[in-house]
Amino acid sequence: MTLSSPIFRKLLASSFLLIALTLVIVGFQMARVTSESQRESAQQRLMAEVSILSEELGNVPVSQLAAWAQQAGQGAQARATVIDPSGVVRGDSQHDPETMENHANRPEIQEAIRSGTGSSIRHSATLDRDLCYVAWRINYAGQQNWVLRLAVPLEDLDAATAKVRWRIFQASLLTALVALFLAYFFSRSFTRRIGQLRAAAEGLVDARVGATLPVGDDELGALGRALRQTSSQLQELMTNLKVESERREAILASMVEGVLAVDADLRVTFSNQAFVEAVGALAPIRDRVRLIEVVRDPALTDLLKEVLRSGQTLKQRLQLTAAEGRVFEIQAAPLTAPAGPGAIAILHDITDLDRLERVRKDFVANVSHELRTPLTAIRGYAETLLEGALDDKENNRRFVEIIQAHSIRLNNIASDLLVLSELESGKHVADPAPVSIREALESALRTVESEARVRDVTLRTGRLDDVRVLGDKTRLEQALVNLLDNAVKFNRARGEVRVECGSPSPGEAFIAITDTGVGIPSDDLSRIFERFYRVDKARSREVGGTGLGLSIVKHVVERMKGTVFVESQLGKGSTFTLRFPALGGRD
Repeated sequence: MTLSSPIFRKLLASSFLLIALTLVIVGFQMARVTSESQRESAQQRLMAEVSILSEELGNVPVSQLAAWAQQAGQGAQARATVIDPSGVVRGDSQHDPETMENHANRPEIQEAIRSGTGSSIRHSATLDRDLCYVAWRINYAGQQNWVLRLAVPLEDLDAATAKVRWRIFQASLLTALVALFLAYFFSRSFTRRIGQLRAAAEGLVDARVGATLPVGDDELGALGRALRQTSSQLQELMTNLKVESERREAILASMVEGVLAVDADLRVTFSNQAFVEAVGALAPIRDRVRLIEVVRDPALTDLLKEVLRSGQTLKQRLQLTAAEGRVFEIQAAPLTAPAGPGAIAILHDITDLDRLERVRKDFVANVSHELRTPLTAIRGYAETLLEGALDDKENNRRFVEIIQAHSIRLNNIASDLLVLSELESGKHVADPAPVSIREALESALRTVESEARVRDVTLRTGRLDDVRVLGDKTRLEQALVNLLDNAVKFNRARGEVRVECGSPSPGEAFIAITDTGVGIPSDDLSRIFERFYRVDKARSREVGGTGLGLSIVKHVVERMKGTVFVESQLGKGSTFTLRFPALGGRD
């Protein structure tokens, strides 16, 4: 990771450039100082030499100045030149004086005449090379402004300076290598700590993040401690969020109401299991899937579109085709989320309530109709009697008998309604007690025996086992009377009604009532136990039925933990079978 790290390469390159630049500047300055020091040292040596030689020059004859200059130059290891006050060269250790130019205008000569000493570094036209000059004003042969000049080539100074520079370069190179070595380890350590901080930042929610954080008293250590504290806070926050999310998921999952959330483009962002089951979708619903792919119901789509457009909460009752025709009361409201606006819909399944509402309306309508018919007849015949029919010897009695018959019918309807209301309300009239189904069936047969004779219907008994069940004897007899009464009334002349009871297996009891009557159409079999439902309304009114008998039978049987079944063929008759849990063996 170290060599491939960009920050490591940048740190190392920056360190290299900084070290190189520093060493170059330092080396240049040291070389310049060394060069200047070499020149100053050369000038000082020449000054010392020219001072000594100036004393010797005073004892040299003019004719021997050229020879003396040769000897002085060799002794001083420099070029020696003697110039008279007019600038004429009288002797030179490296050149013939007679061929040399006048030196009066040389800067070091002029400076020496003016101040006593002079120096300069310049190119010598005579020797065609750069020299370092030092001039000394002297008195010679009683004359002033004679000048003794010494000079050394700059190549000698440059050679000495080059040696110093080479040593400076060697020292700088060694220093650079040591500095780069230290910079490498510093950059690697720094990069490693940065990498640890990055790894810690990428895994702040990891409980083990504290083990990878760098330590120390510098800024990186402080940053590591801050990240450790942030990690602890984030872990606590994530734990709280997870708990809250699980609580929300549990609440939404346990809701019986379907919950649906969509975004502004009608794409599903959330749905619970109740919604999936309500619309019959394949679980789970994919996130961000289009709603039209889940529920192909324009009514729901239009409702959500209107909520998104208006920004208001709307409530509507819909029958969703995707939910097998179930009825829902849908409350939709706008939803504001970080990802953008959307809408949420809560589906309350009111199918049972809607059915109960329809049943209630049908019940009221049926009760009103059932009561209106006898009441109308009673009122009509009463008004007829009051208007003078009381004196009609031929019809007044018949009118009163009709009024009595309709009064009995009204009483039967009221009685059956009270019984049905008691059974549906779940009121406990009497504690369940052992009941003999044979005795209850025999009592019911005696009750309908006279009606059967009148209608020329034969009552036959088959197997009658004495099996006991737990229940209410009075209600069981009432249910059996209703079944037998229907079997007799809706039978044909010289027809039969056959009954039997027993225990086909341990712990089970049954009662079967079979007739040879008109039968029940297959389309009506599923509804015959509804209140006021009649297969043949005209004949039902003719025989005086209330339409509540089979509904009472169903409630009585279910209250005794039993079930009732019906089998019928149109024109051939019907069989009603009641099954109950038996209490024990036969008596």
